[in-house]
Amino acid sequence: MINVLFVCMGNICRSPTAEIIFLGQVRDAGLETEISIDSAGTGGWHEGNPPDDRAISLGNLMGFDMSHLRARQIQKLDFSKFDYILAMDKSNLYDLREMRPDSFQGHLSLLLDFGDGEIREVPDPYYGDRSDYDRVFELVEPAAKGLLTHIKSKYKI
Repeated sequence: MINVLFVCMGNICRSPTAEIIFLGQVRDAGLETEISIDSAGTGGWHEGNPPDDRAISLGNLMGFDMSHLRARQIQKLDFSKFDYILAMDKSNLYDLREMRPDSFQGHLSLLLDFGDGEIREVPDPYYGDRSDYDRVFELVEPAAKGLLTHIKSKYKI
């Protein structure tokens, strides 16, 4: 099983959106028994809460149900469980690098490193409007496809 974790600040906007988009792509590829997916936040402010209503609403319009997801804060144990830990922006990547144990052997990077655009960070839509949430979907979807292509190639699945 290949374990993938998406990480943003509070785990209510970007990382659950990435989780649900990637899950859809994994299911479409018939690989849900090969790849496990989760999301977390570097902060614990929203722990136990569902994703932001705007993310849920847009997800529903795009055919993704994320209402069952609940925010959680990343733990040191996650570094021993996940093969890929993908941050939404440089600030969260910095925080993850600071907490990463020396024993971590997985892949730690920005999600958009798997995309083909010039933008490297998924902007936080929390204080924005619907168009900011649309932008998250626009950035995450191709990067998630790139990640899946990478995993399929690397693990020959």
